[in-house]
Amino acid sequence: MNNINIKKLFKCEVTKNIIILIASIALIYLLIALYFTNHFFFNTVINGVDVSLKAHDEVEEITRSYIKDYRLQLIERNMEVEEITGQDIGLQYNKKNSISEIYHLQSSFKWISSLVKKQRYYVDDLFIYNEDKLENIINELNCLNKDIIEPQNVSFKYSNGSYEIIKEVYGNKVNKDKLRETIEMSILKGETKLDLNEKLCYENPRYTLNSDKTFETKDLLNKYVSTKITYIFGSENEILDGEIINQWLSIDEDLEAVINKKAVLEYVQKLSKKYDTVGVSREFRTSTNRIVEVKGGFYGWKIDRSAEAKALLENIKLGEAIKKEPIYAQEAVSRGEDDIGDTYVEINITWQYLWFYKDGKLITNGAVVTGNPNRGNATTTGVYMLNYKQKEATLRGGGYPAKVTYWMPFNGNIGIHDASWRYSFGGNIYRRNGSHGCVNTPLYLAKTIFDNIEEGTPIICYEE
Repeated sequence: MNNINIKKLFKCEVTKNIIILIASIALIYLLIALYFTNHFFFNTVINGVDVSLKAHDEVEEITRSYIKDYRLQLIERNMEVEEITGQDIGLQYNKKNSISEIYHLQSSFKWISSLVKKQRYYVDDLFIYNEDKLENIINELNCLNKDIIEPQNVSFKYSNGSYEIIKEVYGNKVNKDKLRETIEMSILKGETKLDLNEKLCYENPRYTLNSDKTFETKDLLNKYVSTKITYIFGSENEILDGEIINQWLSIDEDLEAVINKKAVLEYVQKLSKKYDTVGVSREFRTSTNRIVEVKGGFYGWKIDRSAEAKALLENIKLGEAIKKEPIYAQEAVSRGEDDIGDTYVEINITWQYLWFYKDGKLITNGAVVTGNPNRGNATTTGVYMLNYKQKEATLRGGGYPAKVTYWMPFNGNIGIHDASWRYSFGGNIYRRNGSHGCVNTPLYLAKTIFDNIEEGTPIICYEE
């Protein structure tokens, strides 16, 4: 019985002690909560001012003391430090502030949370300052008044057939509007240090070594310079590769690879000037075994500059390695020093005579009558080509129609045709009774030429 009573007594004592402990803790908690009805929690900072455990009515004095020695350090990219003091800008405590709103945010019964969680608050009207003084100080900051190094994106350098990346430049150019905004906010928050780099007050390059775009652009540039175009001009070649193409490439502000279309066209124009033969001076061995120089005319090779430039641009974009002829607006019979070949019509204006060769063999020849030089209708010298041929045509010149059986134009409305109204050809007839520029031939001569000639056949008109 005694043992049972002792146990009951012990249990009662333990229970009593637990109740007392809990009541004591609750009382202490409530007393502390009562304390925080007019005091700030642990770890409480308002606009940079530490007011932990301070009475609400002490805030003004504490804040004024904080302002008195306030300094904002500006830490620049090169670790140079500048300061703005509260005295320089007339920093003051604003009596008409709204700090009382924080009193309601800190419910006294929740004080225990402040032991483990920092209480950071910002009251936007706690401080006031002279805006003009601050503006003048900002304008005089060293970081805004030094030699500016502009930020630069990564760049690319062509070397040994490919591109390498050149690191970006951060420079020291400050965004003044951003700096002003950040300084103002730092002062209002009571912050004492402002890292210009961390707060993005500098103008920075958009693309760096770490940008995905950087490697995309590098790959594209290398694709472009991998292009190798071998242009074929008969027995001669022109090779276009990265050593030339890299000079046409640039990078825009969006790090896009740009091909200079003007440079591409200029390259094609150079090819055209070098290899086009339309209108060039040619040395021609005549049927009388003389060498004459023939200038002018429309016959020869002629690159279609616009079409070829467009095609070349696509070749580069695809990074192609190909052999090709350029796109021609007009082609001659052959390449080489003599692009006339061995099928042609030869017209000697001085002799008033015509020869027609096909595959090197004389097909026909005979006297003709060309344009009257005394009336301004001389047949123009030069190397031309047959535009087309037409049977039974009506020609109009000199105000009257003329029907011909065989019509073979080679220079606009100038051509070879039969002239049934003439009874004789050759000699000096052309000087007194010549044509309006056409080459008049006997019917048999026109027929033989017509039956054997093809469109594009060279027609050479010259004088000795």
